[in-house]
Order: sequence, then C-alpha cells, then structure tokens
Amino acid sequence: MHATATANGVVIAETDSYEVVDGNIYFPPSSINQKAFAPTDTTTHCPYKGDASYYTITANKTELKDAAWYYPEPKSGYEKIKDHVAFYKTKVEVESS
Repeated sequence: MHATATANGVVIAETDSYEVVDGNIYFPPSSINQKAFAPTDTTTHCPYKGDASYYTITANKTELKDAAWYYPEPKSGYEKIKDHVAFYKTKVEVESS
C-alpha cells in the first residue's frame, strides 16, 4: 500500500511502508522530506503511546506550526511507530491506496 502526505501542494512524505495507529498513518522517518521539517519545543503526552514531539513544516513558503508529530520513545506495544511521523489532517493532506 502507498501513502503520500502533501502540504500546500508539495509532497512532504511518501512511502509504501507505513503504520496505522488510531486512524493515523505514521510515515517512516526515511520517507519524509527532511528539508521541510523543523523540530519545535512542543510536546504532548498520550497515556497509551507516550510523549510526542512535534515538527513545523514549511511548504511553498508557508509554515505549518506543529503540523506533524512523532514518538521518539513510545511505550511498550507501540515500538513500531518509533520516530515515525503522523500529520494533522487539518494541516496536511494524507492519502493512502
């Protein structure tokens, strides 16, 4: 199966190997366009998956603050999404087939 993430008309991630957790597609780190991603200081906590860190995405000269998140050290049972990137659907278009 194939998945693509697009922000402001720019493909920022594309893969044939992804994970789906809680209805979100998690892209492997190797599939994202690193030049478009800048880490932020934002963190959140999920009681199931652990502490998430965030990226701001820049695409077509537009910054999308905290538009993507990942789990650098996920809790037990979620190791498969370690460092994989998911996107807020209100900020980034994600398609899978």
